[in-house]
Amino acid sequence: MSRRITSFALACLVSAAAMVAGACAPSYTSPYAFSEPAGPYRLASGDRLRIIVFGQDNLSNIYAVDGSGRIAMPLINTVEAQGRTTQQLAQAIEAKLRAGYLREPKVSVEVETYRPFFVLGEVTNSGQFPYVNGMTVQTAVAIAGGFTARGQRNSAEVTRQIEGQTVTATVPITYPVQPGDTITIKERWF
Repeated sequence: MSRRITSFALACLVSAAAMVAGACAPSYTSPYAFSEPAGPYRLASGDRLRIIVFGQDNLSNIYAVDGSGRIAMPLINTVEAQGRTTQQLAQAIEAKLRAGYLREPKVSVEVETYRPFFVLGEVTNSGQFPYVNGMTVQTAVAIAGGFTARGQRNSAEVTRQIEGQTVTATVPITYPVQPGDTITIKERWF
């Protein structure tokens, strides 16, 4: 009798643990949560920028957005780049230069290299890769060497930062990739 109760108690504990683990697992949203963001590209850590200060060759250079989301320039030290568009960053640099260094600065900012994307799971070569404009999950997998024999070929999980939150969704293979995305190719069962 006590053996039967112990087995039942153990079964209840296993069921409860499974429910708790399921509740703690990350939630997945629909692919529609990944609709293309309105407006221009937003800068983030890992982007490399070509900044031109017209008439000031010693300030014009390639600058990387560091881990804290800033760039460091001569004279004006650091400028916040995280979350700004290239035009907003150019205006911020102009304002700092105008505050004691140049009379009427004109600044141009363009993205030279986008932050990389990552591919994990059932691909030949998982890892970090340089982003190319217009990429889809399918082209990202091709850059990673293609699917393994067990790779699921019609969908993938994409993890992306949206307004400071990490969001993961299952998307079709033709879904557009953005810089900084992590693509996970799952194993198919048959």
